[in-house]
Amino acid sequence: MDVNPTPQLGLPMVYLVDDEDVVRDALAWLLRTRRLLSEGFASAEAFEAMLHSRIGPPGAGAGGTAHWPVAPSCLLLDVRMPGTSGLVLFERLIERGLLSLMPVIFLTGHGDVPTAVAAVKRGAFDFVEKPFSDNALVDRVEQALQASTEALLRRRDETSVRKRLGELTDRERDVMHLVIDGLANKLIADQLNISVRTVEVHRARVFEKMDVKSAVELANLLRALPSDGGR
Repeated sequence: MDVNPTPQLGLPMVYLVDDEDVVRDALAWLLRTRRLLSEGFASAEAFEAMLHSRIGPPGAGAGGTAHWPVAPSCLLLDVRMPGTSGLVLFERLIERGLLSLMPVIFLTGHGDVPTAVAAVKRGAFDFVEKPFSDNALVDRVEQALQASTEALLRRRDETSVRKRLGELTDRERDVMHLVIDGLANKLIADQLNISVRTVEVHRARVFEKMDVKSAVELANLLRALPSDGGR
């Protein structure tokens, strides 16, 4: 699977959180054989400290001032560790809204499989049982990085659309919503108590600012937004 850097996204990064040095070193070496970069952490606390430095405290979400991550990423996470467990860290990543941008693959011992299966139902990308097959693990890592790439591109597109929406005037937004609802210019003019010519001007400006050529294209663009669609 192609995990080469996507333009404007950068090099993929695999984060390793495991309390055993030998496991982290082995994983880092394995990833290097597929030309994948990695960064290791000996505890969930150390990984959370990194998150805090990049996107702020819990509650800052997946954006923060750094809008992190900016490159395709995934997390290989041990289930059982001293201190904060992998499962607790996983729940905190859910709260931050990071799972789509940084898919989580759990590394589990045999006794942890039921727990890992439950985590997959909560949104984890997968779990890999120790001892694992090197090729199978890296294949899943590459698939997780591809999923991260797609999520980052969606976020970039959504950010661009919201920026363009923010550039519309209040009247242009009024016209835009009525255009999306399928009203003809005359009906829009009557509803907003403005002239048809004024509607035509606002409509043209909306299409220009939103970089679309039709009402259907405009509606599809806003429908792709995850929340209010610009209303």
